[in-house]
Amino acid sequence: MRETPRSQGTVGEYRPGPPQLRPGRALAHTTGASGLGSPHRSDSRPPQTPRGARPPDPFGRPGTTPPVPGRPTFLFLLGLPALLFALITWQVVADGPLVRADERVSRALIHPDRLAELLADLGNVQVALPVLAVALVYVALRSRRAGTDRWWLPPTAAALLMALVPALIIPLKDLTARPGTPLVPPGTGYFPSGHTATAAVAYGSAALLLLPWLRSAAARRAGGITSAALVLAVSFGLIRRGYHWPLDVVASWCLGGVLLSSLWLFLRRRTTT
Repeated sequence: MRETPRSQGTVGEYRPGPPQLRPGRALAHTTGASGLGSPHRSDSRPPQTPRGARPPDPFGRPGTTPPVPGRPTFLFLLGLPALLFALITWQVVADGPLVRADERVSRALIHPDRLAELLADLGNVQVALPVLAVALVYVALRSRRAGTDRWWLPPTAAALLMALVPALIIPLKDLTARPGTPLVPPGTGYFPSGHTATAAVAYGSAALLLLPWLRSAAARRAGGITSAALVLAVSFGLIRRGYHWPLDVVASWCLGGVLLSSLWLFLRRRTTT
């Protein structure tokens, strides 16, 4: 039997480097095998989209599929406090069972003293507004020096939010016409608490504006805790002194939560766009 002669070009010849492609071999793992330029697919499916190329979420973060659970949403931040506020207001107007329970709790918590009056005064306009004004001026100056585009927009938004508080509180007081505790002069218009809403929006807005300019995580954490502590101190003083029923204060928490969440979403969208 005759041996099949080998090509003269291969006899005793050594060729360094990777093996060369031969005609008739499958080109499944070569670039452009399926006309798509993918070195890893032998079919016609497109390559997977890298994480960086996915469309961002509403807050500007890189998209994920499926969405990461537990992420704050627009519905949770605004819908939940708004729903609680509507429920409390309905109970106050209808003189429901929640109001009677509120009055029993108030009688157990009222204990007028000097400390309670001082804490309640932290919600006065004469105290809360100067704190917010200092934060507005500081953030405006820092933003302008840093060359931030439309540096005036965040302070202006916080100032408008503060101006919105009396525009909401006064009609609600007239609508509900709730009488005060036995320790205040006879009359109506104690729901919701204007002092609590003023403290929540003033101190909360100041914290939201200052947080991006605080360098360390500890400083940002301290700023948020201080803001929350001031609001809680005002709330405690109002209830303990007998200036407001507990539901008056809780309703203002909900209202302040809606307003501050709106400001937070606005500031977050601005920094991510």
